[in-house]
Amino acid sequence: MTDRANLSLGADQPVRTLAAHVVAELNYYQPTPIRPVSYTFEPPLGVPWESGDYDVHRMEIHDARQLATRPRLQVEGFELWDASTEVSDFSDRASIEDVYYREARQLALAVTGAKQAYVFDHLLRRRAPRDNPLDFGKRGANGYAAANGRIHNDYTEESGQRRLALVIEDLHQREQITRFSIINMWRALNGPVQDAPLAICDARTVSSKELFHCDVRYPNRTGDIYLLQHCPQHRWFYYPTMRKEEVLIFKQYDSLHTNTSRFTPHSAFDLPTVPLDTPPRESIELRCLVTY
Repeated sequence: MTDRANLSLGADQPVRTLAAHVVAELNYYQPTPIRPVSYTFEPPLGVPWESGDYDVHRMEIHDARQLATRPRLQVEGFELWDASTEVSDFSDRASIEDVYYREARQLALAVTGAKQAYVFDHLLRRRAPRDNPLDFGKRGANGYAAANGRIHNDYTEESGQRRLALVIEDLHQREQITRFSIINMWRALNGPVQDAPLAICDARTVSSKELFHCDVRYPNRTGDIYLLQHCPQHRWFYYPTMRKEEVLIFKQYDSLHTNTSRFTPHSAFDLPTVPLDTPPRESIELRCLVTY
C-alpha cells in the first residue's frame, strides 16, 4: 500500500474514463480515539454487537462491465472471471470443502500466476430482509451471515502476516516464501444479483492514511480488519446482475509493497431501485492465500 501521491502505477496505468454509474449510499468509518469492535457471536450482556461511528456518503458506483479495459487484480485490485462450479448444494459443507476448495485453488493459481494456493476459510451470506438497514454482517439464527454494509478490508498489515503463519505452520517453509497474497473469491448463489451487490474500491485511489483498525471478536480469537475513512478521490465499481457462473476476485493483502495492489476495500450496498419481489441476495465468499 502506498499513499496516492506516490502511486507507482499512476504514470503507466492511468485511471480510465469512468463508465455509467449509479449513485448509492456507502457507510464510511468516522475515526474516533477508541478502536471499534464487532462481534460474530452474542456479545456479553450490555455490550453492543458493534461499536464505531459511520458516515453515510452518496457515492458514484460505476459499472465495471462497461469499462473499455478489464480491471486487473494486480492493478485496480479486482477481476471478474467466468468460473462455473460443480457444487450444486452449498448447504453441504463437505461438498464445499472438497469440491469448491479444489476449484478455488485452481482458479487462484490461474488468476495470480502463483506457485501454491491454500484455501483457509469460507463464509455463506444471506441478506437480511430489506426493511432492515445493512449492518456489519451479523450472523442470523439461520446460520448465514448477513450482507456486510460497512466498508472494510479483510486483512491489515499485521493480520495479513499473522495469517501466513496460521496457514503455513512450518517455519522453514515460510522462510522460503518471498511473496504471498490473500485474495477473496465472491460468488452469488442466487443470481443474477439485484439485491445488495458488492461495491469494490479501486485500490489505487486508497491511501494508507484512510485505513483504520477494527477488532472482530470470534468465540476463540480476535481478528483484525481495516475500516475506511471517506475521501472524494475513491473510485467505486460493481458488476451488475452477477450470475452464479461468475466469480469476483479481489486482493485483501499483498506482502509486496510496490508495483501492485495491496488492499481493496469493499461493501454491500443497496441499489437505488430494486423490484419488491427480488429475493435476498445469497453468496459465498472464500479466502485463499497464494505464494509466489
